[in-house]
Amino acid sequence: MQNPFPARRLQAVALAALLPLLAACGGGESAAGSGARPGTPGPPGPPGARGGGSAVTVLATTVAPRAFEDRFTALGTARAVESIEVTSRIASVVSRIRFAEGQDVAAGQVLVELDSKEIAAELAVAQASLQQSRSQFERSRQLADTRVISASQLEELEARMRMDEAQVQAGKARLDNATIRAPFAGALGLRRVSLGDLVGPETVITTLDDTRSIRLEFTVPEGFLGELHKGMAIEAAGAAWPGRLFSGSVTSIDSRIDPTTRAVMVVATIPNPERLLKPGMFLTVEMQRSRREVLMVPEEALSPRQGKQYVFLVREGRAEEREVQIGSRAPGLVEVSTGIAAGDVVVTEGVQRLRDGVPVQVLAPG
Repeated sequence: MQNPFPARRLQAVALAALLPLLAACGGGESAAGSGARPGTPGPPGPPGARGGGSAVTVLATTVAPRAFEDRFTALGTARAVESIEVTSRIASVVSRIRFAEGQDVAAGQVLVELDSKEIAAELAVAQASLQQSRSQFERSRQLADTRVISASQLEELEARMRMDEAQVQAGKARLDNATIRAPFAGALGLRRVSLGDLVGPETVITTLDDTRSIRLEFTVPEGFLGELHKGMAIEAAGAAWPGRLFSGSVTSIDSRIDPTTRAVMVVATIPNPERLLKPGMFLTVEMQRSRREVLMVPEEALSPRQGKQYVFLVREGRAEEREVQIGSRAPGLVEVSTGIAAGDVVVTEGVQRLRDGVPVQVLAPG
């Protein structure tokens, strides 16, 4: 018996029956792949976007004025208030030494005597010549009234007498220079000469230092100049006396600032009754200034960017970025001179996750 449905027709019928099923399957997969339904909102935006997103949890502190003691450290050199190298003004031989090394001497005390025999002899000659010229002048002045001697001759005799007087004064000065005295009170150093040594203006006999007070010289940056004034208290420390501070005060400030170092030379005087400080010692100087109403924030609150400093304030639940100017530093704290005010809430932790306008939640306000 012949089949009424040829094979090709059967295939066409089967394909026609499957097409609706394939279409239905394809539409379902497309809907599932989109993951969205009409009227359904999309996924949330990135955290921290302005106007939306969850709040960032941070730690913050409230800014309040506080007393701040600003300190400056400088390196200074100790010098005696008065200091000289004792030398002779004339060339002669040491005949007597009248001091001991390290001795304290008074002003005018004799230190060394030089051989003065030749100087004394020259002085005696000058005095004899003066006596003669003075006698001649006095006699001639009496004769001038009778016109026995001319006025020009009298002037010559007077000039000779004045020259002899000058020679006597010079001889006395040389004789006085043969005795070397201390020009001021102080402590002597080591003895550099012996009896019989020929000394002159270039020969150092000993040193003399007035160390009852120490003159401390150091430099201060020009930024600190506004705080410097005479009488300002300082403290100095030296390696020779660890743990001990020497107090003094500023006595002089140079009138010029070094254009190379941009620093000014300052001189302070430190009482030294125990003579613990010696000229030439290297001292560390501590200067301090106390200021009121200084605003300070923790160092971690700062956010540096392109050479500027920023902080984040908390305003109405959002982060507000603010540029600030910083000043002095203390351990863990930085002075903020401009940009914030007392009562502002500054973010101290979580700064890296913030941007301007981000919602924030303060976990533990300070």
